[in-house]
Amino acid sequence: MRVVIQRVKYAKCHIDKKVYSEIDKGFMILVGIKDDDTKKEVEKVAKKVSSLRVFEDEEGKMNLDLKAVSGSILSISQFTLYADVKKGNRPSFIKAMKPPVASDLYDYFNKLLEESGFIVKTGIFGADMQIEMINDGPVTIIIDTEDL
Repeated sequence: MRVVIQRVKYAKCHIDKKVYSEIDKGFMILVGIKDDDTKKEVEKVAKKVSSLRVFEDEEGKMNLDLKAVSGSILSISQFTLYADVKKGNRPSFIKAMKPPVASDLYDYFNKLLEESGFIVKTGIFGADMQIEMINDGPVTIIIDTEDL
């Protein structure tokens, strides 16, 4: 599993030229599920995301987590995080898990974050989405289960 977390001032997910979901301060997370991921990997990443300290304290140090700043999460499924560009110029997505299992694990990830006390907004799995946001900092963190 691979997630890209961006600390944002706000984020919006547009579908069919309409705002589908939006958050104020928090995390905009792109979620990629690999073909061999299980609930175990999802649980590890959800735990790491829910305790990630990337918000500044009163001394300007990244010392606060999402709960401490009353932040929300916009979680967007993104199979392209597993693009393989080793051969040629057209990416292969063979390592990305196929739906519907990927959709189930994505839903499980979001459920775990909600159970941790966060407001979690989403897009629609597999939909054509446009994401609008202001990356705060900018702060962007990549978490990959292969590194945990």
